[in-house]
Amino acid sequence: MIILQFAVSFVVLAPLPSARADDTPSYPANAKNTEKSPDQPLAPDEALKLMHVPDGFHATLFAAEPFVAQPISISFDARGRLWVAECYSYESSHGPWNQPIKDRILIFEDTDHDGKFDKRTVFTDDVQYVTSVLPGMGGVWVTATPKLLFIPDKDGDDKPDGEPVVVLDGWNNGKIGHCVVNGLTWGPDGWLWGRQGIQGDSLVGAPGTPENQRTKFNGGIWRYHPTRKVFEIVCTGTTNPWGLDFDAYGQAFFTNCVIGHLWHLIPGAHYKRMYGSDYTPNTYGLIDQCADHLHWQAAKWSDSRTGQEKLGGGHSHAGAMIYLGDNWPEAYRGKIFMNNIHGHRVNMDVLEHVGSGYVGHHGADFMITDDVWFKGISLIYGPDGGVYIADWSDIGECHDTDSVHRFSGRIFKITYGKPSDVPAGMDLAKMSDAELVKLHTHKNEWYARTARRVLQERAVAGADMSAAHAPLRGMLGDSDATHRLRAMWTLYATGGLDDAALVKLLGDASEHVRHWAVRLIVDDGEASDAAIAAFGDMAKNDKSQLVRLGIASAMQRIPVDKRMDIAVGLVGHAEDADDHNLPLMYWYGIEPIVGGDKTKAAMLLGKTKIPLIRTYIARRLAG
Repeated sequence: MIILQFAVSFVVLAPLPSARADDTPSYPANAKNTEKSPDQPLAPDEALKLMHVPDGFHATLFAAEPFVAQPISISFDARGRLWVAECYSYESSHGPWNQPIKDRILIFEDTDHDGKFDKRTVFTDDVQYVTSVLPGMGGVWVTATPKLLFIPDKDGDDKPDGEPVVVLDGWNNGKIGHCVVNGLTWGPDGWLWGRQGIQGDSLVGAPGTPENQRTKFNGGIWRYHPTRKVFEIVCTGTTNPWGLDFDAYGQAFFTNCVIGHLWHLIPGAHYKRMYGSDYTPNTYGLIDQCADHLHWQAAKWSDSRTGQEKLGGGHSHAGAMIYLGDNWPEAYRGKIFMNNIHGHRVNMDVLEHVGSGYVGHHGADFMITDDVWFKGISLIYGPDGGVYIADWSDIGECHDTDSVHRFSGRIFKITYGKPSDVPAGMDLAKMSDAELVKLHTHKNEWYARTARRVLQERAVAGADMSAAHAPLRGMLGDSDATHRLRAMWTLYATGGLDDAALVKLLGDASEHVRHWAVRLIVDDGEASDAAIAAFGDMAKNDKSQLVRLGIASAMQRIPVDKRMDIAVGLVGHAEDADDHNLPLMYWYGIEPIVGGDKTKAAMLLGKTKIPLIRTYIARRLAG
């Protein structure tokens, strides 16, 4: 394992150019600064001078006030343009969100690729309580507490086709300030993924859904399928997750505040919580973070707000990016980066695959700034491999304890050397199916992910996908497992991979492909008898702990009366007893068996070679 160390250098670059005539900045009505003088941010170009990045890297000021303020979320569209959600209606970290101020969604373009925007478009200024924005599927998806919205723009003219559609509602309404629904991103499975903090109960459902049919939720990761219109909880726990990304193998990781900063996202997992109880009865044990360290070393988290901690700042983190672009040096590829709010820096952790999951080791902090107003919220890489960081630009704990500076905000861009040129007028939505398939082997993951989404949109619209499916099926024989996975995900998202094909992939040489074949087989909540039988055989005989983790996760989506063979196979692995995830994930899947059938419980008690499982079975029977 290599922990990277790099020298730091000062970065001094020119401020933003003058605005164009059609980019006249303005702020929403009723927006007011409540920061008390002399608490005022540095000028944007002065703040830029205080950033320290490793040798060879360059930072530019992509956008700043008055052209952008309160940038709470950033994302890209198929044209490589940066979408920014401005949240002026945020009140304080202790809520409630009840300001009459409207928020905005902006589009920024850098047509001459100099690291600074040269065109700014206001997509809408008629939304409120916005926490994230994500283009796709013929419009724009927005989390706006307590709702998930879809703003249609089918013709792509950057003007809403109509009023926002409320897709889901019922998330906690901001009474707790910063633990609200947030963080939209597209998963490799074709679902829309998001996050939610634990401070406040949510009852999520489509508008008009009766309370007893809604999904109760108070913290963790969720997902929503844009065409099946299905909402489900992926995992529960932690405190306030505010960052999520996927590695090259589709494994998800999310960042969190207070009780641990880095978590390997396992579907069906129940994670440790800052406080409170898991909704699911008889979980008994909760899974801890995957990092082997904290970024704060004080006696308790509330004493770690100075930013002068041994391992890179304080307890509060926002944003997550696993770098898979093609501009930064190879040494950074696959590392995870996150903003440390109190440390005024970007932390870097090194992910190591261990057992069924991963361990996050502390790496050298990537960026540190002497600007105490720097509050990094989001960070993502784009089509030229450069990384964009949204800076909320405010002071105080968790953004602000008693006031808000609504007229500040910056977006920085960090590149290594000169990025590769992006073709003028690039628009993946205008490429042919064959061209999009070729992008699945691009070194920059942004192209593969965006190509997948565009192809999924075409499949949803009823297009003939044969020109894409044939070469994608050919890619399933590629020697590179990451290429096989990309093809597999896109085939699934576009309807080109049925259950029989997925069952065949259960025999792939790569543990990552087998793991994902298991997950996709149960993705819609249905699994054939042939697949369930294959799971039972793999539970007993597959040598990969990662594959067994996938089977344990999938077991929760299989009818309880069909889980027994799988359960027996899993609990017979004595080597899994000390794994970070497997004993508890096995328990979560077999608990309903134990609670519902004493004969089967006794059989599992006799078969298990994992002490924790034996203890929990006895405890459940006694209870």
